[in-house]
Amino acid sequence: MESFPIISLEKLNGEERAITMEKIKDACENWGFFECVNHGISHELLDKVEKMTKEHYKKCMEERFKESIKNRGLDSLRSEVNDVDWESTFYLKHLPISNISDVPDLDDDYRTLMKEFAGKIEKLSEELLDLLCENLGLEKGYLKKVFYGSKRPTFGTKVSNYPPCPKPDLVKGLRAHTDAGGIILLFQDDKVSGLQLLKDGEWVDVPPVKHSIVVNLGDQLEVITNGKYKSVEHRVISQTDGEGRMSIASFYNPGSDSVIFPAPELIGKEPEKEEKENYPRFVFEDYMKLYSAVKFQAKEPRFEAMKAMETTVANNVGPLATA
Repeated sequence: MESFPIISLEKLNGEERAITMEKIKDACENWGFFECVNHGISHELLDKVEKMTKEHYKKCMEERFKESIKNRGLDSLRSEVNDVDWESTFYLKHLPISNISDVPDLDDDYRTLMKEFAGKIEKLSEELLDLLCENLGLEKGYLKKVFYGSKRPTFGTKVSNYPPCPKPDLVKGLRAHTDAGGIILLFQDDKVSGLQLLKDGEWVDVPPVKHSIVVNLGDQLEVITNGKYKSVEHRVISQTDGEGRMSIASFYNPGSDSVIFPAPELIGKEPEKEEKENYPRFVFEDYMKLYSAVKFQAKEPRFEAMKAMETTVANNVGPLATA
């Protein structure tokens, strides 16, 4: 199997731009994931985020996690568990309204740092969306415009720690799923692996690379690209060794009232292939209500359920102005 795509974004600014864009195109079409290096976010900032996130876990979350594991009996498992994840998490909302001032137990310096980090990730997310537009032949800004709806995108960060697990064969760090939203940017531990994606029926490790940002595509980009790009099933496996694994996943998703549908420019371009709309039109908030109940199930029935609701969405939604 070919190696996992690791792409240097700084090469977009030189003679290797066309080759780099082709690498991004191939990764989107054939992997649903790629890893960015030289992405413009400073190593100093990423090191500080990693250090303070691990310190926060040790100080505020580790004992609570150990206690919850003990209370649920997960430390004495005898058979595989399929309805629980071996992870300790908290969530930060950035858009349309931030909750970062209200999340308990965060030191002020850490709050300030995570605001700065979120700003850098938001900017990179939008830059990547425009690169996808370029590869897809869509007008620059198209995807960003779709995601905006009337209230700006939904943008937030899930901060996760995956502590050492005594029985990794019986409980996953995070069960297999596809992500519901748009584009997901992950800053992960560079010392401890665990993230895997499903490719050609096999689980493939996403390599931990220092100072990299892992990018994966969510269900909404599959719909908008009419299946040209696919959201890909992925999971986190538990580990027995070390201090555990850190994962900071930022989700740049459509706004709650955004109407999602295949981009008209991607339909009917090749008559011999009889291209048509392969996905329904729906409001993102409706999709999320369904997803929250069936996250760890196959995505195809979710699309079918949205198709059944399609009559509730205005049928005259056309191409979006991007000016």
